[in-house]
Amino acid sequence: MYRFIFISALSLFTILSSVSAQSRSYVDLVNPFVGTKNMGHTFPGAAYPFGMVQLSPATGYLSMYKDKEYNKKVYRYCAGYQYDDSFIYGFAHTHFSGTGHSDLGDFLIMPTTGKVNLNPESFRSSFKHSSEKAKPGYYKVFLDDYNIDAEFTTTKRVGLHKYSFKRGDSANIILDMVYNIYNHEKKNVWTYIRVENDTLVTGYRQTNGWARNRTLYFAMSFSKPIKSYGHKKYEDVVYRGFWRKFNEEKNFPEMAGENIRAYFNFDTGNSNELLIKFALSAVSTEGAIKNMSAELPDWNFNNALASAQDKWEREISVIEADMMTKEEMETFYTAMYHTMLSPVTYSDVDGRYRGLDQNIHTADGFTNYTIFSLWDTYRALHPLYNLIMPNRNADMIKSMLAHYNQSVHKMLPIWSHYSNENWCMIGYHAVSVIADAVISGNLKGVDIDKVLEACVNTSNQRYFDGIGDYIDFGYVPADGNSSSVSKTLEYAYNDWCIAQIAKVAGRDDIYTTYMKRADSYKNLYDSSIGFMRPKNRDGKWRESFDPMDTHGQGFIEGNAWNYGLYVPQNIPNMIAMMGGKRRFEKHLDKLFTMQIEDKYIKHHEDITRDGIIGNYVHGNEPGHHIAYLYNYTNAPKKTQNRVRMIMDTMYSNGVDGLCGNDDAGQMSAWYIFSSLGFYPVAPGSGYYEIGSPLVKAATINLPNGNRLSIRVKNQANDNVYVKRLFIDGKIHKGHRIAYNKLLSASEIVFEMSDK
Repeated sequence: MYRFIFISALSLFTILSSVSAQSRSYVDLVNPFVGTKNMGHTFPGAAYPFGMVQLSPATGYLSMYKDKEYNKKVYRYCAGYQYDDSFIYGFAHTHFSGTGHSDLGDFLIMPTTGKVNLNPESFRSSFKHSSEKAKPGYYKVFLDDYNIDAEFTTTKRVGLHKYSFKRGDSANIILDMVYNIYNHEKKNVWTYIRVENDTLVTGYRQTNGWARNRTLYFAMSFSKPIKSYGHKKYEDVVYRGFWRKFNEEKNFPEMAGENIRAYFNFDTGNSNELLIKFALSAVSTEGAIKNMSAELPDWNFNNALASAQDKWEREISVIEADMMTKEEMETFYTAMYHTMLSPVTYSDVDGRYRGLDQNIHTADGFTNYTIFSLWDTYRALHPLYNLIMPNRNADMIKSMLAHYNQSVHKMLPIWSHYSNENWCMIGYHAVSVIADAVISGNLKGVDIDKVLEACVNTSNQRYFDGIGDYIDFGYVPADGNSSSVSKTLEYAYNDWCIAQIAKVAGRDDIYTTYMKRADSYKNLYDSSIGFMRPKNRDGKWRESFDPMDTHGQGFIEGNAWNYGLYVPQNIPNMIAMMGGKRRFEKHLDKLFTMQIEDKYIKHHEDITRDGIIGNYVHGNEPGHHIAYLYNYTNAPKKTQNRVRMIMDTMYSNGVDGLCGNDDAGQMSAWYIFSSLGFYPVAPGSGYYEIGSPLVKAATINLPNGNRLSIRVKNQANDNVYVKRLFIDGKIHKGHRIAYNKLLSASEIVFEMSDK
């Protein structure tokens, strides 16, 4: 009898444990408000994984600011939202996540009641954070000034608005085509709105902002018929009509101008609810309508929300992690969420998209993506995709190759979005993303010779950013080119990546050439001072060199102390060049512990000040590999100590939980890799450096069907050191793990210690 009861209790415990594991919601662990305060530059609104629509509130309106005040605000509002604000101006449909530059903010919608006022300072509403709620695929807020509950969810290409009007009086929907996130003076080239019938409105906006020529179309459908509508133009232009026989600003179905704000009036009826479907397309209004019909055929908000959250659950649960605290769980899964907000889908449901040549193309056998912040994301974000979603990463690479084919310059993207190349930052890091996929065997169905040709041609465009001088001199000369050292170091790594692709392609001639180019970093190391240093065309070092200064010293967003350690393709040789392992270890120690004078830190203020440890800047990308460099000295324990310290101090689950721009997910990808215990210091090498895992356990559901289990014995806040590492029961020696080893392994066990 007692034995039967014992077995039943044990069985019940097993069943309950199983149910608990199956019902665990990773979506509930995500906090989209992380990074919305200060300079994380994230947004809290509703989005779909890699979706075209990011439907989020605007708490700043840049065109209201002028001159110096504007210059301060434009960086602050890269994502359109700042947590410290108390007003909402409306809800826009496109956003960058975590970037250090601004654009987008298309098609702002604001619900109001009472008399329509098209001045943003008048139609905005106050709100309280206590009324805000955000989860993946969902955002809700109460607009205090109008007593309106506003809720949002999305499909991949369609945003769904739900407004509940408390007062029961007539409702207004303002469609603001003036609002943007970037240029307060002249961003719109042209805007157009067409009232197709009493529930359907279409149109487009052509902008000239960071992207020089960007066109985006929309289709907006209302759940109730429009009662009346109108618009107002905000530019000084001569009337373009032939004879003005009637008022075209009221109930006239075509509205056109550089800057337009339109309004639509409704009787809310007994339900007091109004829903809006808002579909996007880079191709046409017809494309937007097709996207809407395919993805959101009905008006069931709850079903659309459930579908979006189910998709998010499936995407972020590809890694099933267990951390030491709930706070760490929320930090981890918010990081997973942030890595899947961009790049975004750019092709319509029929595969059509607008190319770099501004013509309409059809993606044949792949999804076309846009928003490639490659100077940031080649480091860890794309390697993360290459590990957990290689097919999607391959589609992103195919999108880059399409960009190349449509380019007059015959170049892979540098920093591109919405059919535009912005030429932002340095290097040609698409080749790194490609090399990482090629080396791991994850770029199937693509002609390797064509891929190599694209990489080689990109690296030989002599007019671009000093490449011609780099080829001629073996370095980018300081006279006549800013950031010359940074460019040389990054080109050298990029060239090494091209060599790896050439090796796979069997092109020994290209391999030899590019391995030689990959050694170009040696030409800028000044052994007399122990730093990388700018050199002029005459071969002489630039005088008045200060390795601490970030201005005019040959580096971009860094200095000789932190950026000068960038030789991921040959770390052992860099260390030997800098005096050997012991001396290099001391150099790293000083980097992390030195005190920086205010005159040097001023450049980082408002950008990365919170992300600084000594002279190590985690709030910016050039140093993300540095903590792992101790692995190449006699003190790999310091990698473990530093990595754990960075995770503990630079990340949290709070609104200020990012120490710098998330940069399209790169900052978050660093945290995910490091939490798992390894990091891709040199994408394209096929190896990860071992760090100090923060997880207690994790399972990575690999795309080959394998479930890789990571177990951490003796995990504790003080046990940051890896005593032993086992892979499938065998002790693993060395400080690296091969990609292929991860793919085939069943279990990795970290045994931790406080020593």
